[in-house]
Amino acid sequence: MTVLSDRDIKKELISGRLVVQGIDIEEVSLACVDLSLGNRFRIFKHTEITHIDTRHKVSDDELMDLIEVGNEKPFIIHPGELVLGITKEYIKIPDDLVARLDGRSSLGRLGVVIHSTAGSVDPGFEGYLTLEIANISKVPVVLWPGSKIARLTFDRLSSPCETPYNKKKGAKYYKQTGPWASKIGQD
Repeated sequence: MTVLSDRDIKKELISGRLVVQGIDIEEVSLACVDLSLGNRFRIFKHTEITHIDTRHKVSDDELMDLIEVGNEKPFIIHPGELVLGITKEYIKIPDDLVARLDGRSSLGRLGVVIHSTAGSVDPGFEGYLTLEIANISKVPVVLWPGSKIARLTFDRLSSPCETPYNKKKGAKYYKQTGPWASKIGQD
């Protein structure tokens, strides 16, 4: 695999094979595309559920509340809290690229982690990216929708994927439109 440079990322965007809606192509730098925080979040409820059994489906509404932050309003993430957020940008990956999602060092230095395990974006994926945002610091951190929160880098595969995500049976998060909760019970 080869990591794409800014030149190659721009070529992919201009050709329309790679789509990152909502970015200015001139903002592509080095070997990445910066992504911004959207304004929708899923936060865990305080419930009477004693555990989550990963073999059984649990509805989004049982565990989490969906909230939308208004224009120019912050979202505060508290110490030890995990929330699902979403990127402002809509992504479409061609079947011969894979993307890697990374947090920003400046946020990491404040204890904000933007993904627990979902750092890879499969060939053929399309939709908004769900962020698994955690605050591992000892103080609340104020996040602002629209601000830079993550970056994507792209690797070219040795050949196009035989079954890209958009053609995979059971592609649970294809064309996701919000911070969708876990669908592990559908495995």
